[in-house]
Amino acid sequence: MKNDVRPGMRIKVSQTIDRRAGSWTTELIGIVLSVEPQPTGAWFAHGKDDKYWLVRIQIQKDDGEISLLILDQHTRITVLEH
Repeated sequence: MKNDVRPGMRIKVSQTIDRRAGSWTTELIGIVLSVEPQPTGAWFAHGKDDKYWLVRIQIQKDDGEISLLILDQHTRITVLEH
């Protein structure tokens, strides 16, 4: 699903963080501004160019706020509008 998300789409992103005290889930709705893999500063990762690459999605919420999210195995994306 993450590969199908493109700029201009209206989506809902649900992310869950597993914690010792129980899971924490958050949701965000907005328009996709960009989706791209970007490197972290993790020098120990031994990935491409000795960086650890993460897929990041930039979303503009209805109130104009821009959020940058890192997509992982706990991320669920629902396309609301194309």
